[in-house]
Amino acid sequence: MKTWPVQDAKARFSEFLDACMTQGPQLVTRRGTEAAVLVPIAQWKRLSSAAKPTLKELLLTNAVRLDLEIPVRGAALRRPAPSL
Repeated sequence: MKTWPVQDAKARFSEFLDACMTQGPQLVTRRGTEAAVLVPIAQWKRLSSAAKPTLKELLLTNAVRLDLEIPVRGAALRRPAPSL
């Protein structure tokens, strides 16, 4: 992955975009620290479709949530109390 300072990415955006499309993700730095990554759209779609849903999305879905395995209360193994 090639690294581009933000001023170079701005000044040569067409070259930056072409490099992304032909060579893959391109890293942008600001003052020497990593700031962003430009990725091809196909890779972005693959990554975002593989992402797990957020808690909000899970709570708002109509999907049945009966497959959750809830442990029986009191069945957990406990450590013995320390001896004095």
